Amino acid sequence: MVRKFLDQGTIERITDLFKVLSDTTRVSILALLKDQELSVTEIAEALGMEQSAVSHQLAILKNARLVTFRREKRSKYYRPDDAHIYEIIQQVIDHVNE
Repeated sequence: MVRKFLDQGTIERITDLFKVLSDTTRVSILALLKDQELSVTEIAEALGMEQSAVSHQLAILKNARLVTFRREKRSKYYRPDDAHIYEIIQQVIDHVNE
């Protein structure tokens, strides 16, 4: 039975994480940030999006503790907050490619 394996709070946190990862823009942002730190401007340019839309998605990722940033003058440079997310993404990639 699921309840013996996972408590309700854990189930909710898992589903919340998968909700965050269910958006193509957010997964694209995580992919861009995997090996480099980027500003909102650089992410927006790479994705062909408005900065405000990228900022909104970054806020969601930050709230989920998937990205963090450092401030340099007037710019914020984003990077992954937890490398475990790339292990999860890789497992999903492996699964969908089976």
